[in-house]
Amino acid sequence: MGRLKTLKGIIEEELKEMDPTKKTAAMAHLYGVSLQATIIARHRGENSELLAMAGMLHDIAAYKTGSYEDHAHKGANIAKEILKQHQLTNSEETKLIVEAIAHHDDKDRKDSAFDEVLKDADVMDHVFKDLDKPVKAKEQARYEALCEEFQL
Repeated sequence: MGRLKTLKGIIEEELKEMDPTKKTAAMAHLYGVSLQATIIARHRGENSELLAMAGMLHDIAAYKTGSYEDHAHKGANIAKEILKQHQLTNSEETKLIVEAIAHHDDKDRKDSAFDEVLKDADVMDHVFKDLDKPVKAKEQARYEALCEEFQL
């Protein structure tokens, strides 16, 4: 079994206590960001498998705790433990994923090319999941740049 498929099973288990309706929405977002990250990573020449894994884990803290307060940094710690416990990544891969998760909520700041893929995947999923909702102010500039990059 591939690492991403294994990780999906682990995340399902991590979120098993969630209300079923909320869990469905959570999994849809995690899968959506994972897919967007794969597409953007391939387009930009980044590691699509690792970014798909980061997408699957990026909001794990918010969904486990029900709070978005400092969820990026808390999620990075949870992701590190999951990756370590299940031996899904080596130390360098873990570091890349954990840093991207820690930075994913800093949409107004520029980080590494790897980190930027996760941020952009999160924005794309937010926008395209519900076209009736306005783009969040902190995501507007990033969304416009993505539209230009992908000629949308």
